[in-house]
Amino acid sequence: MQFNFKNYFLFVSLLLLTNLNLVAQDSTVNEQGQKFTLTDAIVRNHFDYKEILQRIKEDTSFYKAFKTLRIIGYSSYNFVEMKDKNEAVVATLNSKTKQIRKDNCRSMEVLEERTSGNLRNANGDYNYVTPSLYASLFFTKGTVCGETNIVTGKKRVVQGSSMEKAKEQLKMLFFNPGKKIPGIPFIGNKLDLYDESAHELYDYKLDYVDYHGQLAYVFDVQPKKDLGFFQKDRVVVDQMITWFNPKTLEVLGRNYSLSYKAGVYDFNVQMEVEMTYFNGLLVPKILRYKGNWDVIFKKRERGLFTATLFDYKTGE
Repeated sequence: MQFNFKNYFLFVSLLLLTNLNLVAQDSTVNEQGQKFTLTDAIVRNHFDYKEILQRIKEDTSFYKAFKTLRIIGYSSYNFVEMKDKNEAVVATLNSKTKQIRKDNCRSMEVLEERTSGNLRNANGDYNYVTPSLYASLFFTKGTVCGETNIVTGKKRVVQGSSMEKAKEQLKMLFFNPGKKIPGIPFIGNKLDLYDESAHELYDYKLDYVDYHGQLAYVFDVQPKKDLGFFQKDRVVVDQMITWFNPKTLEVLGRNYSLSYKAGVYDFNVQMEVEMTYFNGLLVPKILRYKGNWDVIFKKRERGLFTATLFDYKTGE
């Protein structure tokens, strides 16, 4: 049988054209003067993208999930590691803790603990901001009562000692990435992902995907690829990807990386958070952090930590 090149070429061309027509097409929309990319999955399913985008901007579920840890019991595997400039480990914390919630109060039991290096000073206080921040998120000293997980109307304030200010600023980076942070010179306003100037620097994309076996909205923010030298100098968020529950628009997970270099300080921070539900409440499940930062008048810190939470319980 003689090979017919012309018919073969026609067949391949038709096949390519058919496949090209099946390729999903993204759409760009202008919402309140700001551009967003919507994938074919969003457009085809006629999702109300305007409401979704507005809810994403105003999200408080991420912060509330961490506040909810104050009103329930849970167990946690805790790992903290500090390194020197040569990436050698200089201090570690490896422990298992259990938070007990009773009579509107919480307290904590240390079930296992191993430490190394100069993690703490002679008074038992942490020598580094990183483990001190971790402790403020997941550890309880003594008995603490009367807490709630209400976040509406709550405003975080940067004040206190230099250690407390640094912790509060890092918490703002964790709980409200993409929002302004006071007290950091030259950079506070550059963290705002939702003002007009930020849309000159970043691309914003909304999609509908599978996330750990369930469908979710995913909102992806990344710097534009064609930025000039001076525009790149304004970029702080290297990437932020957030997955949202399509029914409640609560945060199911978030990965982000932030970096910046200035004359008096620099930082490079990566964060991954996975959420779960307990009795209908959104709570953190796994949190991974890696940071390298230097602030004037303080020693550079290179540290990482991982929190693995489980065995959630209601209060007694």
